[in-house]
Amino acid sequence: MSKPKVAFYWCASCGGCEEAVVDLAEDILAVTEAVELVFWPVALDFKRADVEAMQEDEIAVAFINGAIRTSEQEEMAHLLRRKAQLVVAFGACSHLGGVPGLANLWDRGTILRYVYQEAPSVANGLNVIPQEMWSEDGRRVTLPAFRNTVRALNQVTPVDYYLPGCPPTPKLIKEAVGAILEGKLPPKGTVLAPDVALCEECPLKASKPEKLTLTEFKRPHRTMMDPTTCLLAQGLLCMGPATRGGCEALCPTGHMPCTGCFGPTSRVKDQGAKILSAIASVVDAKDEGEIERILAGIPDPIGTFYRYSLPTSILRRRVL
Repeated sequence: MSKPKVAFYWCASCGGCEEAVVDLAEDILAVTEAVELVFWPVALDFKRADVEAMQEDEIAVAFINGAIRTSEQEEMAHLLRRKAQLVVAFGACSHLGGVPGLANLWDRGTILRYVYQEAPSVANGLNVIPQEMWSEDGRRVTLPAFRNTVRALNQVTPVDYYLPGCPPTPKLIKEAVGAILEGKLPPKGTVLAPDVALCEECPLKASKPEKLTLTEFKRPHRTMMDPTTCLLAQGLLCMGPATRGGCEALCPTGHMPCTGCFGPTSRVKDQGAKILSAIASVVDAKDEGEIERILAGIPDPIGTFYRYSLPTSILRRRVL
């Protein structure tokens, strides 16, 4: 009996999701025993032509990590969608746009000028900026188009399931693979993680005051944390109230605030707006000047509240 065929692909991301697969440790042996890997460019020598030669729906499931920034990533997303019965958005960048999505605060031209001409470490005397096509002496070379806006996977092609996290935890990956192999999947469109706020599984939950008020926001590297008290109650910006659980509260357990990588629960339309609302409700001041002083303790509001979700937020991108 043939094994179900599985594909992995890496778009705009840091590569942590690829390492998360390896983090399955010895459990990866059981996975490779149960499936046939037919495409995983970062680890095995498969080519795009191998996928193009496959029949429609020949792949059982394609795990695609990373946001969509270039024309090549867009083409591969469409190709894998045609060849796979199931497409899973793997990790925060594919699910929500992720950290690469913060590039939506600038346009394409601004990014290329800074990276190739203006950055302090750049030596580019001819002010060359890469072109999508260049011809010389009868030879022609091409590069993928660099799009103006970063998009999540489902903004490019239909997605069946979402595995959240930066990266998804080994526990969630094992549960997802098990559900796929056993045919015990929830309705399509489901995020494969508990639909509760992270605060519900945080080991510091009991120390959170019933009425929380703050007169100061602190940065983790500038304060000594109390490891027994709710981090938000200490003035540390913890995204737990606006973030889906399922990560086993790894960051708060390690005495670091949640940064929101699992995205919102199904009841939240905009993760950044949700945490903004939560923060506004606990600022303990009525004087405008005092409110401004307290909020000045949040030096990068967009990068904090929309770190993983700007492309899929109501804002989506800065209008330039």
